[in-house]
Formats: sequence, C-alpha cells, structure tokens
Amino acid sequence: MLIGAAGDIHGNFEALYRAMRRHPDVPYWICVGDVASSTGAYPDPPAPLYWIKGNNENFDRIAEWELGRAAPPNLHYILNGTAVDVGGLTVAGLGGTYAPTWYDTPAAALPHTPKDDKRRHFVREEVERCTRLAPVDLLMTHEAPRPFIIADPARPGAAPRRREAGKPAINELLAVLRPRLHLCGHHHRFVEIEREGVRSVCIDRINRSYLLLDAATLAYQKIEQQGVR
Repeated sequence: MLIGAAGDIHGNFEALYRAMRRHPDVPYWICVGDVASSTGAYPDPPAPLYWIKGNNENFDRIAEWELGRAAPPNLHYILNGTAVDVGGLTVAGLGGTYAPTWYDTPAAALPHTPKDDKRRHFVREEVERCTRLAPVDLLMTHEAPRPFIIADPARPGAAPRRREAGKPAINELLAVLRPRLHLCGHHHRFVEIEREGVRSVCIDRINRSYLLLDAATLAYQKIEQQGVR
C-alpha cells in the first residue's frame, strides 16, 4: 500500500486535489503543515488527509476542531504530542515553529491576537508529550532538524549568504523517538538528510512535488507536479 505525503499547501487546494486524483489507489495522505489559504479556508479533500499545523493556519478553526467540532470528513488534524494510526503506521505529530521566547509557555497560555497569533509555535510540554509516544513509525514536524542550511539569494558581486534554519528541539525528538522516517516542511524545498541516525526528508510545496511512501518499508518516491502553479 502507498501513502501520499504533501508539503506546505498554503491554500493551493487544486494542486492537492490534482495529486490525489492522479493516484486514486492511494487510500491515505499526510501533510506537514501550512494547509490553510490566506483567508483561513481549508480543503475538503477527496481522500483522507492527516495533517499537522504549520505557522500559517486558521488557529481559531483548529481550536474548534480540538474541542471536537466537526471538520470536513476527510480532514484529520493531528494534535501536537499525539499519534494516530494511518494505514497501519503510527504517525506522530509536532506542528508549528520554534520560538525560544515562548518555548516554556504552556500551550493553552500562548497569547493570540488577529495580528500576532503565538499558537503558531510548539512548546516544551508538547515536545515532552511526543517523547512518550515511542514506538513511532513516522514523525511529522513542521520545522527541520539541525543542521539545515538555507542559501539566501546572492547579492550582486558577493558570495551567497547562508543561514542555519534547523531547530535543535527536532534533533532531540529524533534522538529519543528514533522513528523509521521523519518528514518536515516549512522551507519549501526538497531536501534529503540524515539526523540522529534517522532518515529525514523536507518536502517541497505541493504545487511542485509530493512523495509516495511504501507503507511497509517507508521507501519513498518523489513525484513532480506538472503544469500546476
């Protein structure tokens, strides 16, 4: 059995639907976050989609779903620090981004205003909950582990500048959980690395590519999207 894996969607639901329609034999899909559109809308996918939050979401709607209010039937949110069964695989989730200023704040106490919603971050208590989930087949996070180097656009006449974008909290989680595979997003590029002895893949945006995972071996194939913006 194959499972589809999508990177950041950012409201490009047609790209998601196109991938799902292309593989009608794939019964389950997963996503590493940033699903919502700029207006806070969510998809109504034709196949089950299990997803974690990114840093660009409609956090009020997520809060409603966490309270048990109905979501679209095929849209399954994975709460931080929890695991679900997806096609026989134990899939754990840690969505959102890392902010050292807010890391020790209880998740329920993260402040949120229309212009600055701190619920976009994960916090220590959620990471600690994740560490107690072993054994885990697949770990999904929005952030990447260290080192994860991003080359900034070159300045005219100067060498490209590079910055470290990975977060040590993800390394710590990989070292404890030792999942068979780790998937992340956030950086809008496809990158294959190994961190803490774990295969780690950053998935590109859904309009560019996605993965098909073998549920038995967790080997994966990168599928390019054609003609999708």
